[in-house]
Amino acid sequence: MQARMNPTFLLVLAALGFRLILAGSTGLGIDESYMVAASRSFALSYFDHPLASWWLELAAREVLGSAAPLAVRLPFVALSGLSSWLLYLIAKRLHGPRAGFWSVAAYSVSPVFSLAFGCWVLPDGPLNTALLAFLYAILRALGLPGAQAARRWWLAAGLFAGLAMLSKYSAVLVLVGVALGVALDPVSRRELRQPWPWLGVLLALALFAPVLAWNAGHGWASFGYQGGRAAGLRLRPLMPFIIWAGEALFVLPWLWAPMVWLLLRALRAGPGARGAWLLAWGGVIPILLFAVVGLWSRTHILFHWAAPGYLMLFPLLGGWLAARPRLAGTVVGISGALLAGAALALVMVARLGLPPALARAFHPGQSPMLQLIDWMSIGASLPPGIDAIAAQRWYDAGKIGYALMRDGIDLPVTVFGREPHQFAFTTPPAALRGKTILLIAMPGSLTEAERRFAPCFASLRPGPLLTVMDHGRALLLIPTFIGMDLEPLSCHIGGSKD
Repeated sequence: MQARMNPTFLLVLAALGFRLILAGSTGLGIDESYMVAASRSFALSYFDHPLASWWLELAAREVLGSAAPLAVRLPFVALSGLSSWLLYLIAKRLHGPRAGFWSVAAYSVSPVFSLAFGCWVLPDGPLNTALLAFLYAILRALGLPGAQAARRWWLAAGLFAGLAMLSKYSAVLVLVGVALGVALDPVSRRELRQPWPWLGVLLALALFAPVLAWNAGHGWASFGYQGGRAAGLRLRPLMPFIIWAGEALFVLPWLWAPMVWLLLRALRAGPGARGAWLLAWGGVIPILLFAVVGLWSRTHILFHWAAPGYLMLFPLLGGWLAARPRLAGTVVGISGALLAGAALALVMVARLGLPPALARAFHPGQSPMLQLIDWMSIGASLPPGIDAIAAQRWYDAGKIGYALMRDGIDLPVTVFGREPHQFAFTTPPAALRGKTILLIAMPGSLTEAERRFAPCFASLRPGPLLTVMDHGRALLLIPTFIGMDLEPLSCHIGGSKD
């Protein structure tokens, strides 16, 4: 009964209800559709990210017997509630229950954490939960603040570190940061003389072994792809500031600014304030690294990549807000109202469509609704006799594949292009030899597509026009070709795997 009356517990429940409504009211986004469509079975790992998020949505489909948005998103919504409660426990341990409440409140009004990571089928949801569980276990293992060290918690820390690495490769940035924080703190460093921390490390590496095994068996494809994002030869001196500005928008600028100030203050104060020191080291590497890589990388740095660093700072922010309750109430109240308004607008647009005047402003193929809805209308236009569908871009394949799955149409989807991502392993073009393929003829002109892909088939003829509809409006017209008797070795289609 006491737990139910805890205001933080009520806040977590309210946030969960809010996310459930949003999760069930909008279609899957591009990345979500891709993950669901490209993961047809359980595997030791996958191309873009390790196994955790893929297994979660696969398990949801198996258990619930549905691939509807709410079904595949349900595990991620549930994990957001667990992340909130772990955040409360961490901040409460370091700064008291008021700090725990305000940490969760700030987390719940931050768009990237509460909505994107709390609702969507993304690896960041399980990553956040695992990292917070790891941080809590480390605090218990070190006895912070001012308690006796509980050394067997190092095994729990190793378990959760392994789960974090099974969620997303960037977990290692936070783990290394926390390890540095321990090593640079003279008091915490004494614990490294004991066997328990090293047993925890071994446990984490053992859990990560399936990802290593998958990569070893697939030419280290995933490591090569993620590592290649840091490559580049151009100098962009303003890019770090642009990246930090984007991260501030994702977190909320009025939360981001005190977080960064608290991070710098903790690092400057040194290991005397052991809890703040550990959190600061957990956050600083991803916050700095992606901004620095942006100086030269040819890859567009996405603003949410550094989010694990900011996740580590919410307990510090909660402690700071707890000392300023009037300011905290104003900031969280206004932020919550803005977030709820934006989410309500999103739900209304998804359910009712864009207002007619605004909808007419977008030409077919340019409407933002293409990311907000599922392309369910294309199934009725599919021709008979095809064995598979091939898109030229992974995100088109994801939207198409998910729409077919929702429609109960069991057709393999692949990618004939340079970046097939997981489709290169789920449905390699080489496995479709001799099949009849419905080829998606976008992007580019029909003439270009015909010239490029005609050598791949015994014959290639125009196919039906697939139309993505929303509330009676055509959002996208998809031209197609029907190719008979695929011979992938006779042409370059990209991404084929033997």
